[in-house]
Amino acid sequence: MKKYILMFIIFLLAVFVYINVNAEEIVIPDSAIRVRVIANSNSIKDQKMKVMVKKYVSDYIYPKIVSANNIEEARDIINDNLDNLNRGIDDLFDNSNYDMKFDINYGDNYFPDKEYKGIKYKEGKYESLVVTIGSGLGDNWWCVLFPPLCLLEGEERDSNDTEYSFFVKDILKKIFE
Repeated sequence: MKKYILMFIIFLLAVFVYINVNAEEIVIPDSAIRVRVIANSNSIKDQKMKVMVKKYVSDYIYPKIVSANNIEEARDIINDNLDNLNRGIDDLFDNSNYDMKFDINYGDNYFPDKEYKGIKYKEGKYESLVVTIGSGLGDNWWCVLFPPLCLLEGEERDSNDTEYSFFVKDILKKIFE
């Protein structure tokens, strides 16, 4: 009987470790600025426009943010370029015959919980540049604008990816899958 109780306790401990390792949570530091583009809806047309806006914002603002040495400089760069971003997205909509309003907000904005590549990002209000298209009811894209982690992620795809693993997590995955 003691053997079964011990096995049960070990099993529960393994499940607890597995759950905690899989639900790894990363807190993005306060010295970060996020960027988010929210689609009008999940229709193909609206999601396509979200991707186009994301690409425009990335192509326009990232080359400027890379030169920022600190968060204050990054804030100045964003504030100095809000009108240009607004005009650029407006032109993108016109050129795409996309008749929709949009809103650009730079400040503290709400972000829901997000899990990406096994990492959980906490919900909350974060300093961010948010472009909301139409009613903003569609899926969204977000990343860290400063420091420019989205740029680094894009560069990583072109290089040899190095993936680190946790030995116990790998064993538990094999057991429970």
